[in-house]
Amino acid sequence: MTPSTPTKRAAKPPRPRMTLAETMAQLEAAGTEQARKTYARHGAEAPMFGTSFATLKVLMKRIDVDHELALALWETGNFDARNLAMKIVDPRQMDSTALDRWAREASAAMSCGNYAATLPAEGPSGLAKAEQWRTSADAGQQRAAWPLIAQLALRDEQAPDAYFAAMLHEIERSIHTAPNAVREVMNRAVIEIGCRSPELRVAALASADRIGKVNVDHGNTACETPDARAYIEKTWAHSTAKGFATPAAHERARDLPRRRC
Repeated sequence: MTPSTPTKRAAKPPRPRMTLAETMAQLEAAGTEQARKTYARHGAEAPMFGTSFATLKVLMKRIDVDHELALALWETGNFDARNLAMKIVDPRQMDSTALDRWAREASAAMSCGNYAATLPAEGPSGLAKAEQWRTSADAGQQRAAWPLIAQLALRDEQAPDAYFAAMLHEIERSIHTAPNAVREVMNRAVIEIGCRSPELRVAALASADRIGKVNVDHGNTACETPDARAYIEKTWAHSTAKGFATPAAHERARDLPRRRC
């Protein structure tokens, strides 16, 4: 008897793209008053639905990457829509002006603000954009520079360590006189620079000791400012226990923070 040829299953047709109207309707339906209050305490501004990040992640998995939809979501000005836009955008299709605009417009909204700042790290102009923002007269861009520098420290293997060593000196010089929101992201940058390489670990620990306690007013939230020295050492212990040479190598093995949050 001749064996029968297995029947090939037909490939599933691609899921239809979500429209802006459909996406906004799902975001609105998932919103809660409690989440709106929580986001507002963290600096988010209306309009917003109060959609949980768990729901955003479900939508992200369904959509994956849709640059056109991301741009449309951003244009709504809605906090939740912009958080979803951050997860599905393709930064490689964004020009310099668009990157500047997203960083500026998101700077007051803590959740999407830091992720908007990191988008240039996914392209070839990350260092140039970091320096443009760091030396800008625009307060929003100045703040955005430090999450970008921190992300570059973890993910840009080609950037010279000397650049990040210089940024540690800049942070030491100015962190205690910087605006409240900038102090917070500068402290985080010390931590992430210290996770890049063994040499920068030593340099960042020394910087943390010289800086001392960083005072940040987190408003009516449960957030606390991490102790940079303790956090650097804890992160190195965790990553090396997992078999990674550095925490930066560990981070590069994971999905992007803006997509996994």
